[in-house]
Amino acid sequence: MPTTKHYTLVLGNPHYSSWSLRPWLLMSYLGMDFDVRWFNFGPAFSTLAFHEMAPAGHVPVLHTRGQIIWDSLAIVEYLAEQHPGVWPIDPIARAWARSASAEMHANFSSLRTLCPFAVALRAQHHRQDMRLHGELERLQTLWQEGLNRFGGPFLAGERFSAVDAFYAPVVFRLQTYGLKLDPACQRYADSLLALPAMQHWHQMACEDSWRDPDHEAEVLHVADIHLDLRQPA
Repeated sequence: MPTTKHYTLVLGNPHYSSWSLRPWLLMSYLGMDFDVRWFNFGPAFSTLAFHEMAPAGHVPVLHTRGQIIWDSLAIVEYLAEQHPGVWPIDPIARAWARSASAEMHANFSSLRTLCPFAVALRAQHHRQDMRLHGELERLQTLWQEGLNRFGGPFLAGERFSAVDAFYAPVVFRLQTYGLKLDPACQRYADSLLALPAMQHWHQMACEDSWRDPDHEAEVLHVADIHLDLRQPA
C-alpha cells in the first residue's frame, strides 16, 4: 500500500475544471498524500511544460512512480487498486456505484453544456430548456435510487466513495445556477457542499484571479451573472 507522498495531480483552475475536482476531492476526502500542479486554462495548456505533464492535452492527470494515468475514471480505478475505500465494499453497492459513475462520465451532455462549470459564480438561466429539465429528472431518479437502496447519507451507503466524487461537480453546477431538486436530493447536495474538502475547493475557486475568455463566454451565452465571488482579474 502506498504510504509516502508519491502522487502528483495535474489539474486545471478550480473555478473552471469540473473533471479536475473528481480525483482531487476523492483523494482529499480519503486522506491520500499528494502534490498538485495547477495550470491555467488558455495559453498554459499549449506550453511544453503542460504537455510534458499531460501528454493527451487534458486534465486531470495522475503521476506516480514514473507512471502517467489520465482521465478521471482511469485515475479512480488505479487508486482503487492501491487504497481501500475508493469504492463501496459491498459488491452490489460497488457495481451500482461504478454504473452510476460511468453514466455521469459519459452522459448528461445538456447539463454540461447548459450549466458550464463556474464554481464561484451565481447565475440565472436566460430561459428554461427541456433538455436540461429531462437530465435533471434523470439525475434525481439516479440519486433517489442510490439513497433508497443503500440507506444514505451518500449515494452508495454510509461512506463517501468515488461515485460521490463523480457527482460532486454537478452539485456545484446546481448551486451556481440555482437549480432546485426534490427534498431528498437537495439534502444530499447540501451534504456534499458542506464537506470540508468541497468548501476548500470553493474557496480556491473564489481566490482564483485567472479569467479564461472562452469559459467566461460559455456562461454568458446561457445565463445572467448576478454574483461573482472571485478576486478581481
